[in-house]
Amino acid sequence: MIDFLDNVKKKVVDEIRPENISLIDNTHLHKKHKSFSPGKYHLKIIIESKKLRKLTKIEAHKVIFSILNYEMKNNIHALEIEIK
Repeated sequence: MIDFLDNVKKKVVDEIRPENISLIDNTHLHKKHKSFSPGKYHLKIIIESKKLRKLTKIEAHKVIFSILNYEMKNNIHALEIEIK
């Protein structure tokens, strides 16, 4: 699990070069939900980025989703994004 989270964080950092980034695994908060799927993560990313702040919220989210395209299709059930 840690390797997966580190890889997700590294992919975003390598592409965006944010000033600061935090990745939080909230999977444990969703285990009782009907749509819960073992092996799929519920993540929150808090990213401080001048580059992303210049974009609209939707554009910034699209950038992050495109970077994590493979992970979103295969390993991430939900991704909450907070841009500072």
